Amino acid sequence: MTSENSDRGYLKRSLDLLWGQGERPSRGPKPGLTLERIAAAGVAIADAEGIDALSMRRVAAELGVGTMSLYRYVPGKAELLELMIDRAYRTMPGDDAPRDAGWRAVLGYVAHGNWRMYLAHPWLLRTNLARPVLGPGAMAGFDYAVSGLAGLPLTDQERLGFIAAVDGYVTGCARTHVHAALAARQTGISDEEFWTAHGPLLEKAMLSGAYPHAAALAEDTFAVPGERLFEFGLERLLDGLEAFIAAAEGGTTAERLGGGG
Repeated sequence: MTSENSDRGYLKRSLDLLWGQGERPSRGPKPGLTLERIAAAGVAIADAEGIDALSMRRVAAELGVGTMSLYRYVPGKAELLELMIDRAYRTMPGDDAPRDAGWRAVLGYVAHGNWRMYLAHPWLLRTNLARPVLGPGAMAGFDYAVSGLAGLPLTDQERLGFIAAVDGYVTGCARTHVHAALAARQTGISDEEFWTAHGPLLEKAMLSGAYPHAAALAEDTFAVPGERLFEFGLERLLDGLEAFIAAAEGGTTAERLGGGG
């Protein structure tokens, strides 16, 4: 599933809708729908049934209107999907977002917020976000993340690098976590059953001497919930970013992104 579209006119239509600049229906009865209601219906369908269930016809049925009525507000599925994506991002920053609490608290909040967002809306992981959806929801989250890095001895490119590193880590962990749960539902085989079935073969492989380092691992090595692995990795990532800041403050950073000083 992708939000990409080769129609150049799509870019303007999409941005107009995201930022409330799209034309309102000018003919027919007084509009009874809003982009907010349409996006909310799309999100509800994707959350409950998966992104493959999403269609203009399905959303129209959910709202109790004809499909052609829906097209008066949203030109097509690609634009609908971008409205849905930006709506999902609106939770950042929330009322509980730390303010003036230091960069680590801010990036940690962003990471946990995005983690929860992906778990609540797993269909997001099947959309192509290589090019960001630049709507007000996404921009508010990005602006908040940048605010946490203000005043640090970083170039703007390095600030972007910090945010990209955290975002990439969260997305990767969420994808693994969500896909594991999806595999269990689709196959009817739990994680415990999966590993139990592989046990005899893996034990034989470990005893063969071909994998000495893997064989030396403790038996409970993999008995760690995905959430704990996420937390551990996030803290180590932030530790690394903290070390970079400390080196920059001390003037000992060996290489700066973009050649900045």
